Amino acid sequence: MRALVCRKCGQKLSFENSLCLNCHSALGFHLPSRTLLVLPDKAADGAAEVEVDGAAWKVCGNLSTAKCNWLVDTQEGEELCVSCRLTRTRPADDDLDAMAAYADAETNKRRVVLELTELGLPIVGRDEDPATGLAFDLLSSANTQVMTGHADGLITLDLAEGDDVHREQLRVSMSEPYRTLVGHFRHEIGHYYQMVLVGTGENRSRFEELFGNPDDDYQAALDRHYNEGAPDNWEDDYVSSYATMHPAEDWAETFAHYLHIRDTLDTAAAFGMAPAGSTLDSPLPGDVGFDQIIDWWLPLSWALNQINRSMGHQDLYPFVLPPTVLDKMRFAHQLIAPSAL
Repeated sequence: MRALVCRKCGQKLSFENSLCLNCHSALGFHLPSRTLLVLPDKAADGAAEVEVDGAAWKVCGNLSTAKCNWLVDTQEGEELCVSCRLTRTRPADDDLDAMAAYADAETNKRRVVLELTELGLPIVGRDEDPATGLAFDLLSSANTQVMTGHADGLITLDLAEGDDVHREQLRVSMSEPYRTLVGHFRHEIGHYYQMVLVGTGENRSRFEELFGNPDDDYQAALDRHYNEGAPDNWEDDYVSSYATMHPAEDWAETFAHYLHIRDTLDTAAAFGMAPAGSTLDSPLPGDVGFDQIIDWWLPLSWALNQINRSMGHQDLYPFVLPPTVLDKMRFAHQLIAPSAL
């Protein structure tokens, strides 16, 4: 995440800001330039537009319902931004608790969509591809059962994951070192990119060498995992115990950790804690690029873990990356940032 400032008064801003707390200017996030723009006085309520490079942009229609501060290109003829349009189902307006959780979920989703955009990954919605396009059902499990997961591009998220107590209880009961909303989005979207990036042919063969056959019986693998747990010494070959369950989950966990690393490095670079070349928009193709990313990441994550411990918190990145896991992550990197050679 880039360091953002108000272009009117110079106040430091967060990615989520729709208002500058210093000069009280309305703000809108312009995805193509990755910047927060100061809006005209009436733009915040949709009554005016802001011009960028000859094009008119307006506030997303989800500003109130989802705390969305993104802008919409008026030429698209849409009321919602590119991130909000990916959501197929949300809670009812009168379900106030669920709507608050929905807004938090959308904020985390926008962060992931921004990272995918900066990495140059294709995002094809259900409107373009009704069968396997990307879409989200953000649902509350307060009154009905909701299973977080992925099916043919459709990602379902239980909004209860936004509740700190609920999520922490699940994290402890499932012996997970890390569980966050943004982590869920990165994991589930990894399943989508398995379809998009791996496909068939040489990539499929390499996938099977590293992860196994993704067509293995999923329900049988699920039953085995929850009945027997992870195999002995799983830490030698997997980034998490959940990754041991099935080849598709191993890929999704690996993909999510790649996104964790890239976004954290990008943010660290924005604040002078990592080299400028580690940003998401830096060309880091092929094996050389991946080696450089890991060379930057290992000392940074160690330092951040020690800082967290100084504050009495759990490690920021409580994971070990053994050689086998790095080989898997290298494969994901090669699909995302192939070498020009």
